[in-house]
Amino acid sequence: SSSNGPGDDFPRDFLNLLGSRLPREGPAPLVCIRDSMKKPFALAFVSLLAFAATGCGKTLIPNTDVEDTSENRKAILVCEQYRHALEERNVGLLMQIASPRYYEDGGNTRVDDDIDFKGLEAYLTGVFQKTSNVRYEMRYRSVSFSPKKDVYVDYTYSASFKIPGLHDDEWHHRVADNRLVLEPTGDGYKIVSGM
Repeated sequence: SSSNGPGDDFPRDFLNLLGSRLPREGPAPLVCIRDSMKKPFALAFVSLLAFAATGCGKTLIPNTDVEDTSENRKAILVCEQYRHALEERNVGLLMQIASPRYYEDGGNTRVDDDIDFKGLEAYLTGVFQKTSNVRYEMRYRSVSFSPKKDVYVDYTYSASFKIPGLHDDEWHHRVADNRLVLEPTGDGYKIVSGM
């Protein structure tokens, strides 16, 4: 009885798919399998190494899309103070983390809806105090530094809050992108715009 070769257990169609040319009879030569598999495995291995070198190079701050550096963490810390102060409706803390040069242009050319530091305080002690049950979630997308040393923190927020309505308190929901602009102050930052 003749002994079967190492390739006899594979179906012929499978070996043909791999590019082997099998003789009509006799054992399948293992060399054909090895030769046909070398290139795809080598290509896959090189691709995996390239992905690991580029895709895994940055460590992100947990639950953000922001690279984990000490400066980025300091910026996010101020933004988290802002977020908590919003949820707690803590006007004192919001004014404490706002820069005296705070200015919001309202996104248009009109000046009647612009808010400076004093206008921010008036808004927070007036309209903002009428809100209740504030929930504010932030997903940080990027932190970048301008040549003027300002820091841009881009994020997506999801806000839910109640405000008095005609018949009762009404829930309002909003999801949008926003940018907080921070200025360095000693060992921290203050918010220049974006509240």
